[in-house]
Amino acid sequence: MAPFEASLDYARKADQADALHHFKAQFHFPHHNGKEVIYFCGNSLGLQPKSAHAAIETELKTWREQAVGGYFNGANPWLYYQDYCKPALAKIMGASNEEITVMNALTVNMHLMMLSFYKPTPTRYKIMLEAGAFPSDQYAVETQAKHHGFNPDDAIIEIFPRAGEKTLRTEDILQAIEEHKDSLALTIFGGINYYTGQFFDIPTITKAAQAAGAIAGWDLAHVAGNIPLQLHDWQVDFAIWCSYKYLNAGPGAVGGVFVHNKHAQQTDVNRMAGWWGNDEKTRFKMEKGFYAKPDASGWNISTAQVFNTVCLKASLELFDQADILALRAKSIQLTNYLEFLLQQLPNLQFEIITPADPAQRGAQLSLYFPNNGKAIHQKMIESGIIVDYREPGVIRVAPAPLYCSFEDVYIFYEILKTNF
Repeated sequence: MAPFEASLDYARKADQADALHHFKAQFHFPHHNGKEVIYFCGNSLGLQPKSAHAAIETELKTWREQAVGGYFNGANPWLYYQDYCKPALAKIMGASNEEITVMNALTVNMHLMMLSFYKPTPTRYKIMLEAGAFPSDQYAVETQAKHHGFNPDDAIIEIFPRAGEKTLRTEDILQAIEEHKDSLALTIFGGINYYTGQFFDIPTITKAAQAAGAIAGWDLAHVAGNIPLQLHDWQVDFAIWCSYKYLNAGPGAVGGVFVHNKHAQQTDVNRMAGWWGNDEKTRFKMEKGFYAKPDASGWNISTAQVFNTVCLKASLELFDQADILALRAKSIQLTNYLEFLLQQLPNLQFEIITPADPAQRGAQLSLYFPNNGKAIHQKMIESGIIVDYREPGVIRVAPAPLYCSFEDVYIFYEILKTNF
């Protein structure tokens, strides 16, 4: 693509050259003053795929016509519903089908994974994560430490940026792992920090944690559907994510779990068991004795959440058509163009705190406003721009490549240039 230009003509030509541009028409956009909004909030809640309505209706029809028979009949027999999402998620996350499952919600799954993989001893009991992790992660880690009888102030190691910096340096994380190698039981960083938008070096941190004798887990809520991964090859022990952000599965949609085969195939790994994780060959014998499936779905507990999964299934069909690698290539261009245009706004006082290196970020740029950030965010909303605000002072701007365009980015810039 030619060097960026701050012009509508350039943006439209970029969209014409974009092989993924037609996917925008597959989504419903909210309206403001009779026009579609500029929607850069997919890092919080993805848009609704137009196919979701028919997908839900299909399962309603099965329920209506088959009732309990829907578990074995109908277009998508419910007995295997969680399995329908595995192939597409496996491509996105870089895993085998056997290492993927969907169930529950993000923080529930975080607790369940920690109950399996956080095995503290009197000398090796510490948990490491980034300072300023998403609050729910902080709550989960704090209460897990307490659950095992430890003082969170002692058990939890938070890694802070250097003085005067907003993001973490990988070498500082590695140094901290080395310093605490004799007491470290678990690392559980967010793959992308929700506030800064920094994408961490997952393979390097994973390797260091495991070399120190710790388990390496990851919260990939802001990564899934945003950046392609290779969780199996990187030897990640476990990962969890939600599906309502870049995966566009709807509010509170089913969560996702990765468990590496080196653990998933070991059916004696401790877990909170339920009958949907039991081997199907004995599940319906209704007898005592839990026999886990020898894969990630051995962590499933309850009956598949059909109506909490159906929109994920519909959205993943679009991801399969688009291909996560093509989406990533477009995302880099789209976010780079956004950064270029923001640099043309000298009158708007802010700092982009997301790393400038595209390899260290996804679709999100975090704009730090030292003054009046909340008021500026409100004015953006009133101007038909949907972005979100996070204290202190950050407006998060995330043009998701599946449904955002170069023209969207340019119009965003024009609105800011005219109104601020």
